[in-house]
Amino acid sequence: MQKKTVSKNRHHKTKITMKAQNEIWRNLSGIVFTHPLKELLEEAIQRELKNGYELKVCVGSDSHVYGNEVHYATAIVVIRKGKGAFAFIRKERIVQKIGIKERMLNEVAKSVEIAYAIHEILDKYDIQMEVHADINTDSDFKSNIALKDAMGYILGMGYTFRAKPYAFASSSCADLAV
Repeated sequence: MQKKTVSKNRHHKTKITMKAQNEIWRNLSGIVFTHPLKELLEEAIQRELKNGYELKVCVGSDSHVYGNEVHYATAIVVIRKGKGAFAFIRKERIVQKIGIKERMLNEVAKSVEIAYAIHEILDKYDIQMEVHADINTDSDFKSNIALKDAMGYILGMGYTFRAKPYAFASSSCADLAV
């Protein structure tokens, strides 16, 4: 773990402890990227801006339980406003028995971890970011138990929060990879 200073938003600074982002990232077609995440994202942003696209980035995670394993996927979706999108995906498996609320909050924590890792690049290019939670706003669904905590965590970090049905980075893109 390394300590670094990161800005919570454009107006505040906070010290956080965070692990390095050297996990394996791929696209939805399965192509694996060898560059570190920040390099990968900055190269993509520079390319897309050079091509004249206006960009927005959404980060979201999803998970599924398979026996005693939880499979997580985190997606970084780069939207070319009005011209489609592309995504970078990270997957991981953890052996654990876990309740629905804790699993939903783990998803949110994974998304916030990535948002912290990339926010400086997005700020550098003045690109808006949203953090998506795969949590239903309808109280008839089990995931709703974590809605208030997830919303408070994401908003408290200074990010724009989206839940279902507007959380496509988690409920669609990350879901495809789990």
